[in-house]
Amino acid sequence: MSSPFAESTVDVRVYYEDTDAGGVVFYANYLKYMERGRTEWLRALGFDQSRLARESGLLFVVRNLDMAYRRPARLDDVLTIRSRVTRVGRASIHFAQRAERSGELLAEGNIQVCCVDVVMKPAELPAELRATLESIQG
Repeated sequence: MSSPFAESTVDVRVYYEDTDAGGVVFYANYLKYMERGRTEWLRALGFDQSRLARESGLLFVVRNLDMAYRRPARLDDVLTIRSRVTRVGRASIHFAQRAERSGELLAEGNIQVCCVDVVMKPAELPAELRATLESIQG
């Protein structure tokens, strides 16, 4: 997952509500964990999605994703979600993300997030966000 962009990490704990009857994380919950990773990555860069929606009328939506599940996470595990931008388009950001437990890869995905306006039409990334992304390139 090499990228010229900075990586962000966030830790999440697996709760009972995240698991199936066998105590294993339900596969769709990895998508929630990765959403948290992207949200915290943007927040760390100074871009709060609520404020962006309120002030600019811009939202981020998932357009595409490709996931691979390697090993199960279980109740009470603490997972590290790693998020790295692999590409920035005019109206999109591509992320490579991983869920790990103590360095062991559990799931990985490539997610394309697009910027849209409040009526869900494609919109350019905010100039300030684009400038920030360009400034953190290697």
